[in-house]
Amino acid sequence: MPAFAWGTCKTLYRMPEQWEIDTMLRVMGSLAAAVMLTAAPASAQIERIDVPPSRQSGLDMTLIDADAMPPEPELARRQRDDEVEGWSDAPLDPLAPVHPLYADLQKQLDQYRSKWSQLPQVRVGTGPAMSVGSTDPRVSALRERLGLSRAGRFDAALSSRISEYQKAHGLVADGKVSAQTIESLNKGAVYYEALIQLNMERARRLPTAASSGRYVLVDAGSARLWMYENGRPVDSMKVVVGSPETETPMMAAPLRFSSVNPYWNVPLELAQRLIAPNVLKGGLTYLSDRGYEVLDGWSDDAPVGDPRSVDWEGVARGDVKIRVRQLPGGANSMGEIKFMMPNQFGIYLHDTPNKALFNEEERWVSNGCVRVEDARRLARWLHGEMPQGASPRREEQVELDQPVPVYITYLTVGADSGGPVFRKDRYERDAAVLRRMNVGTGRMLDRDAEFREAMTLG
Repeated sequence: MPAFAWGTCKTLYRMPEQWEIDTMLRVMGSLAAAVMLTAAPASAQIERIDVPPSRQSGLDMTLIDADAMPPEPELARRQRDDEVEGWSDAPLDPLAPVHPLYADLQKQLDQYRSKWSQLPQVRVGTGPAMSVGSTDPRVSALRERLGLSRAGRFDAALSSRISEYQKAHGLVADGKVSAQTIESLNKGAVYYEALIQLNMERARRLPTAASSGRYVLVDAGSARLWMYENGRPVDSMKVVVGSPETETPMMAAPLRFSSVNPYWNVPLELAQRLIAPNVLKGGLTYLSDRGYEVLDGWSDDAPVGDPRSVDWEGVARGDVKIRVRQLPGGANSMGEIKFMMPNQFGIYLHDTPNKALFNEEERWVSNGCVRVEDARRLARWLHGEMPQGASPRREEQVELDQPVPVYITYLTVGADSGGPVFRKDRYERDAAVLRRMNVGTGRMLDRDAEFREAMTLG
């Protein structure tokens, strides 16, 4: 069976050899130069899958199918042989169409430069936390760093300025100076400008504002989904995406069909860690009470097996591999519907019965797939109605009239009316890109070091 049909919602990674990284860096460029990946053959085993190239590149989406090529992305017009991974402050052609997110981030970059980059880039020494009333000698440098007079105390005005800085840089805005706030201040404006530019390059790989037709955009950085029509968003909803251990990859793939009343094929590691221990503890009724069944084989038409014949202790140890699936129904982890874009990473969009997750700020908890907040609303937008199967107890495939591209990106900087929104880099992709681009923190002035040097010279 195809690897994607297994539906583990998980991409497993290995650390690449240095020669592989070097090779990737030489050949990776824009989406137009992305590796063309085809679906796994029908005979493919359910095996460990290499990390998608986006893990190394940090900018490009893995193109699963040519049908998902963004219409006229700005970078796609450049020649493949001349393409190198990099970024600039603006499109090569200032009049070239770009995705609206690119234009939004360009405005945020200008706004950041006018508000924060103009401040004195003064290094603040490390040490204990500071707050209103602190008499630490570092207060002078802190005040100068934030555009206030060096002569002064840690007063309410400084605390307010610190809170403003923290809010703008994705920190807890409590007006206190922790080690994390000092680390951020000492990175300097050059670092944060580069972060905005890095995310502009990710946005540059998306369809342009002039693109016609419909597509789905998923941002794993903000855990949110948008539905686009003719270059503009018409709807949006929260999503749950992969955890840092099981990242949702950056990819582009056409959504071709939906599965109504889907089965949930339990990932092998969950069969070992969850199913087997509970069967050993509570007996086989654990399976029947929750709608689980064991299958004899991995094919689409594999017959249902007898759970009494399974060596559950062997499964719990990891010595025995079995296929367990959950029947359609209200408790099924896939919910009512899943939206399929065949790919060898086993990534798709799906419903979930656990709606409480969408009330949480931390929505980076899945095994790699994308759980959508309102699957029925997305289904109606895709199909014109909520598809209904012939039987609520049987999975049924419903084709789309026309494939709808899905673009999964990863933005760690967003746009807000008050300025750029710096998000936590949960997948730790930014640092590697910045290192390859030789982006540092800029030169931070150290007033204490200057004073010591002056005393030495004197």
